[in-house]
Amino acid sequence: MSAAANPDAPIRILLVEDSETQALELRLFLESQGFAVERCATAEAALDRLNTALPDLVVADFHLPGMKGDEFTRQLRLSLRTRALPVLMLTGARDGERQGLESGADAYVEKSADRDLLALRIRALLRERRGGGDGPGVAGFRRGRVLVVDGSATYRTFRAGLLAQEGHAVTTAAGPDDALAALAGPDAPFDCVTIDLLGPSFDGVALCRKVDAHRRAAEAGPAFHLVGVAGSAPDKDFLVGAFDAGADDVVPKTGGEMLALRIRGLVRRRLLEEDDRRIAGEFGDRERALVRARAEAEAAEARAALAGALARANSDLEEANRRLTEAQAKLVQAAKMASLGELVAGIAHEINNPLAFILAHQETVERLLGSVDGQDDEGAGRALAKARDRVGSMRMGLTRIQDLVLNLRKFSRLDEGERSLVNVPEAIETVLSLIQHKLGTRIGVETAFEGRPEISCTPALLNQVVMNILGNAADAMPEGGAIRVATRSTPDSDVIRISDTGPGIPEDLREKIFEPFFTTKPVGSGTGLGLAIAYSVVQAHSGSLSVEAAPQGGACFVISIPRQDAGARSEA
Repeated sequence: MSAAANPDAPIRILLVEDSETQALELRLFLESQGFAVERCATAEAALDRLNTALPDLVVADFHLPGMKGDEFTRQLRLSLRTRALPVLMLTGARDGERQGLESGADAYVEKSADRDLLALRIRALLRERRGGGDGPGVAGFRRGRVLVVDGSATYRTFRAGLLAQEGHAVTTAAGPDDALAALAGPDAPFDCVTIDLLGPSFDGVALCRKVDAHRRAAEAGPAFHLVGVAGSAPDKDFLVGAFDAGADDVVPKTGGEMLALRIRGLVRRRLLEEDDRRIAGEFGDRERALVRARAEAEAAEARAALAGALARANSDLEEANRRLTEAQAKLVQAAKMASLGELVAGIAHEINNPLAFILAHQETVERLLGSVDGQDDEGAGRALAKARDRVGSMRMGLTRIQDLVLNLRKFSRLDEGERSLVNVPEAIETVLSLIQHKLGTRIGVETAFEGRPEISCTPALLNQVVMNILGNAADAMPEGGAIRVATRSTPDSDVIRISDTGPGIPEDLREKIFEPFFTTKPVGSGTGLGLAIAYSVVQAHSGSLSVEAAPQGGACFVISIPRQDAGARSEA
């Protein structure tokens, strides 16, 4: 991680110096200034080191064994990885400055120069890189933008022409007001600003400080380079003041060609850094787009998998529901058949009693009629009278059988599934007669038909519902008791109440008795479907079936059916 990315990390400098003595002296000085220094003896070794980690700045000797310092700098500028890396060239020869700057070095310092000036130049180079944010994403070529501030019209025109020949777009300002206005004007932002530090018309160092404050306050884009123009040989104190005011470089006023070279290097590095930011931004955008596309693809795949799983789950649920419906239908049919078998057995018992009675009387009648021929008139008369008495008894038994058959026919009509007008008292009396075998003489039945005689419902309502409730009431009173069936009507509904004097139903079980397979009867004595079927039949009528405590202490089942007008009955 570089010092720019982590402000608390020490600034790392790569020193390329073949002389052991000078390398040690420079290293000790730079480390005393707070820098972290790594040294390579040759340019080739430095290039290999740059392949593994990048420093914050490179200090390179011009005269190196093998590859020279200028060629080393050119190699750095050819690589996208290192072309924006600041390079400070050291040399003992004056001609080395031109070669170093032309090769791509950002600054030049003589080896014999004061070490404090070396530290100032290094900090100035690093300060140029403090700008934050992404620069303008210019894909094509653009000219460098330079602002020349000089109180002398002659020098201002000279420098503007010199820099224009370098291909820069030049803006000029005669003083501080013009300079600050230009920094906020349409030609901004600039890549480099030159200020005459010794002009008689304004304080150049003070203006340098104002311009530096302006670039520090800039919200977007990296800071421009600030170059001061001074006398031919400014002293150390003046240079310290200029760098402290924010100058990144100070050049002699008479060295026009050298000024052009240095500005060329500064602008070149700014343009390279701008390209780096643009390329990094494009790569970042592409990487983010790739991440988004990958995430969207994964999300689409997950949605497709989820949709497939949901479709399979729905299919499984439909199949399970179909099987459950079939199983429920089979169980309901089984429950109906069980109830029908119990009903048939009871009716058979009821028919068998009068039939046996009739058959026994038939033998007596036949025997009496056969004995008439051999008797006198008085004996024959007594035999005929006895035969007539037996025939009358046989008629009563046949009438009982006829009533049972008639009620059975009525009951069969109550098993129809469509809504119709049903005579409630007649239907309830029919059901009572068919379960008489369960009631016997031990259970008394009281009826109170106060409601409407006819209601619109399916006959199954009075077949299955009433018969199941009456049958359960009879089973709940093995020692005997009483059952009361009452009807009443309100403007909105018809109500049938069936109460008994049995043990009743505990309050905690009243909600469970309508659940399928729930029963309080001993194992093998019931399926637990009777009341569940009754509940579903009542619900099909949009009605309600509930249970409460009866006045006599037993259970009271309340059937409530919403009333329908004539139009609804005709549509049904």
